[in-house]
Amino acid sequence: MHSTVDGFSYGLVTPVVAYLMACLGGALGLRCTARAMLVTRSWRPGWLALGSAAIGSGIWTMHFVAMMGFTIEHTPIRYDVPMTFASLAVAVVMVGVGIFIVGYRGARGTALFTGGTLTGLGIASMHYLGMAGMHLDGQLTYNTFTVAASVVIAMAAATAALWAAGQVRGFLWSVGAALVMGLAVTGMHYTGMAAVQVHLTGTAEPAIGGSSAELLAPMLIGPLAFLVLAGVVVLFDPLMIMGRPAEVPAERKPGIPAHTEVPRAIRHPAHHPARRTRRPPARRASRTPQNR
Repeated sequence: MHSTVDGFSYGLVTPVVAYLMACLGGALGLRCTARAMLVTRSWRPGWLALGSAAIGSGIWTMHFVAMMGFTIEHTPIRYDVPMTFASLAVAVVMVGVGIFIVGYRGARGTALFTGGTLTGLGIASMHYLGMAGMHLDGQLTYNTFTVAASVVIAMAAATAALWAAGQVRGFLWSVGAALVMGLAVTGMHYTGMAAVQVHLTGTAEPAIGGSSAELLAPMLIGPLAFLVLAGVVVLFDPLMIMGRPAEVPAERKPGIPAHTEVPRAIRHPAHHPARRTRRPPARRASRTPQNR
């Protein structure tokens, strides 16, 4: 038996809030990625890891905020808690791999394509793993073409967002990249949800898993608290608005003493003692005939 699927039970409230959450995570994560390109390699892994966790938390929170408005007629929806939080780990890890590639190889060419592809696949993997954690009195099937379209949207938009973040041209570029990243996540989510078809098998309520209301508290408190902390770190960073590297002069300083030490080493060989020993005999030889 087919059932009616409604993804907008609360109207535009859940889509708008979900989009804002995706933009928040994207803004923090992409700004950390841009910031990582301005520092030395010793600080770069920390900024890239913070950016990966911010984007992963943002898209995970976006997904389940949007799922608050997802209902299926004639059956309640339950969620498997371990698989639900496993989708968060998958999102952070796969997005992190893509961000680290761009952070170390640059936002161009093969590195940009690889990083954007992995980041988009991370978004899609998070979505469909979270959907796999749903339990209801029936089965979910997907339209293959629509699923493929959702994955392509995620990869294309994630690549564009990483390219914009890699330009390192100030805060406005990061905001624009975050808006693109938000479109990537929400566009991929609702495209993927359009591919869902539900086949009910009965009317019994499934007994396993937690409801959407039970997952709401940890979903909001945990990732949102992390996003707030990440936002504080980014806001107090001195290069948040500036798009100029402050570490470049420090990296050039070791080369300056190398040039100044070489002339000093050449000036102090045994040339001066040789001149001092040669001049006295010449002066003595020239003075003795004059005294005679």
